[in-house]
Amino acid sequence: MSAKVYFSRKITPESVAGLYDLLGKRLDGKVAVKLHSGEVGNQNFLKPDFWKPIIDKVGGTVTECNTAYEGQRNTTAKHLKTLKKHGWSEHFDVDLMDAEGPDLVLDIPEGKVIKKNYVGKNLANYSSLLVLSHFKGHPMGGYGGALKQLSIGIASSYGKAYIHGAGDTKEIWTSEHDSFLEAMADAALSIIKYFNGNIVYVNVMKNMSVDCDCCAVAEDPCIRDIGILVSDDPVAIDQACIDLVYAAKDDPGQKHFLERVESRNGVHTIEAAAALGAGVPEYELIEV
Repeated sequence: MSAKVYFSRKITPESVAGLYDLLGKRLDGKVAVKLHSGEVGNQNFLKPDFWKPIIDKVGGTVTECNTAYEGQRNTTAKHLKTLKKHGWSEHFDVDLMDAEGPDLVLDIPEGKVIKKNYVGKNLANYSSLLVLSHFKGHPMGGYGGALKQLSIGIASSYGKAYIHGAGDTKEIWTSEHDSFLEAMADAALSIIKYFNGNIVYVNVMKNMSVDCDCCAVAEDPCIRDIGILVSDDPVAIDQACIDLVYAAKDDPGQKHFLERVESRNGVHTIEAAAALGAGVPEYELIEV
């Protein structure tokens, strides 16, 4: 069985809202909107004006969690200042979900590497989730998309270190690499189960650097913009993005971007999530 992935080459705020309507899945109750607030100094992250129409459409609250590395988002005080600096708290209701402890702990009995996921406790205030992902490269994961947002993105500061360390926070930067990727898949599954699938995913293939929006000093985009994808399956939408990059054979930046993905075995996160039943890699790409 394949998943439906809606795709538009027109990258506008209105296209995001239109593809959401085409998907036909309504998010009910109080909606958490998970996006990347952007590290101070990063030039590539997608700004509030781009996301405003879809956030307004679902009546959502912008949610974030603190980071596990040095920067301007690793403490509550600094992250709140960054959220204001980047315009998020000016335009939207904002919830820094792990602003204060204790974390909400989600069990993952099926987890291959980790059996628990530590997330911002305010996640408990929401009944549905809109995952807004800027698809790009990543220094450790190879790429960043829906699965990374579900896992590292929603994890608390401690939870981020726990996933990176494949269950041992002392190994945050030194754990076995594939185990880290599999831990991301485990964590993503816990969020999917928590919301009972009441989640919609948006991946925007724009400003695609090999570096993440978490990098204060990031490379400029190396591959041309491709489009917007919307689905209710995080595995399918990430796989579709990877496939679209592989299809961009005439793009001079493709090789550089793929080197980042392949050198970090980025697709293994997709494989691991599919093996857990978090979604399916087979999809129908519906271009509009």
